[in-house]
Amino acid sequence: MKKVLTTCGYCGCGCNFYVDIRNNEVIGVTPKQDHPVSRGRLCVKGWQGHSFVNHPDRLRHPLIKHEDGYFKEATWKEAIEFTAKTLKGIISRHGGDSVGVFSSARCTNEENYLMVKLTRAALKTSNIDHCARL
Repeated sequence: MKKVLTTCGYCGCGCNFYVDIRNNEVIGVTPKQDHPVSRGRLCVKGWQGHSFVNHPDRLRHPLIKHEDGYFKEATWKEAIEFTAKTLKGIISRHGGDSVGVFSSARCTNEENYLMVKLTRAALKTSNIDHCARL
């Protein structure tokens, strides 16, 4: 079994644990014993929050909805270019306040901070929210 040290993404405490991997599949977690916050313990989300990783319904690739109404698999480059082009078009026609951003509680505080900076500087809007209700 392989163990990979990571930081829990369920809240801002920053607890560390090892992700337990067998045959390229996440099978559990082991708390880091000497972490100053978690001290070898985890909350229920930390212990059980890994089940989504191997879920069969989890998207593995970006999807773009085409004119025919169907989603088609795309590369990350295609998906980012499509998103940027679409957002630029909406903002140029309707202004920055015509778009909004919803960030994630699974991101770190630093990632959420960067999302705020992107939203305000690039998209020219303060329409950003965050859901911490997991």
